[in-house]
Amino acid sequence: MVDTTSRQRPKPDEEPSDPSETTGAPVLDIDGVARTYGAEPAVDGLSLSVHEGELLTLLGPSGCGKTTTLRMIAGLERPDAGTIRVRGDVVAGGGEFVRPDARDIGLIFQDFALFPHLSVGENVAYGIRDRSDEAVDRRVEELLDLVNLSGYRDHSPDTLSGGQRQRVALARSLAPEPDVLLLDEPFSNLDVGLRKEMREEVRRILKEAGVTALSVTHDQEEALSISDRVAVIHDGRVEQVGRPESVFQNPESRFVAEFLGEAGFLSARVDGDRLETPLGPFDAALLAGGGSAYDGAAVDVLVRPDDLRAVPADAEEADGRIVSRQYTGPSFVYRVELSSGDVVGCEHNHDDRFRLDEPVKLTLTADHPLAWFPVE
Repeated sequence: MVDTTSRQRPKPDEEPSDPSETTGAPVLDIDGVARTYGAEPAVDGLSLSVHEGELLTLLGPSGCGKTTTLRMIAGLERPDAGTIRVRGDVVAGGGEFVRPDARDIGLIFQDFALFPHLSVGENVAYGIRDRSDEAVDRRVEELLDLVNLSGYRDHSPDTLSGGQRQRVALARSLAPEPDVLLLDEPFSNLDVGLRKEMREEVRRILKEAGVTALSVTHDQEEALSISDRVAVIHDGRVEQVGRPESVFQNPESRFVAEFLGEAGFLSARVDGDRLETPLGPFDAALLAGGGSAYDGAAVDVLVRPDDLRAVPADAEEADGRIVSRQYTGPSFVYRVELSSGDVVGCEHNHDDRFRLDEPVKLTLTADHPLAWFPVE
């Protein structure tokens, strides 16, 4: 039986590495970390590195282990196995366990956890009260300017909007100049309309501050839009890590392919230098990493809605029929059931209308190599 969970083939040529992947020793290094609750492993031998100035996001469904990983890095939980290092120093593992307040790690909670009895300025100053009054005043002003809240120093957190409270929480976490900043679902408590604006704003602030950050989220759009790299987590392990566009376009497992975006699969067979599909034959070079070397192999080819176009057709000439549709505002995403039984998505402008059960012919419009997975 062929393993259908990963591609047994060469990966396509990668673009030049991100600078964060080549700048020497990582700021944060997680090596084989595990955490079990009862008989269930929440994190199972997870390894990952985060480099200077990088924003890396742990992305995965609920229960995959990403928040437990964050809590172990912060020192809120002790790993059962493995090692966590910050700038080369062991903070957990090998008999060592550094308490949370001695790790030089900042943490922003989902609810921001601001102190309601303190002003904005006092909240920002909370973690640097051991400095001189002059140094504290200078640092608070610097950070409030960074987060565009210079005029709010004496305000109460209760008078601020959700986005403003998030900026205060970010400024407070940055005040002690931590080696690593952790963000736990940082946008989950914001209104949908505010999330995009705050994603861009938080990324700007982190980059201007030059901070090394690790975020966790289950929101794909959030992870892909703000991160330098994304680590997709599944069952307590790193399924794939890389730049957002690389992970999205070149998934290394069926799980990653199906978790990121909307995935459809064309059942196909490699026949010499041709790829036989329900939509007709194509050059086998269409497959990422090449395909002609896998002559005779049955494969599932990943196609996303923007890879396909539909046109009305007579029943005799149609490739399939419309079985569902989803209106997103700018576009419709139609689900098409092919004569082969495959079901794929097809994205069209909101002015393009198809009826349910309407026969259509599909055109493959992808101008990039397509990921694929072997089948039995």
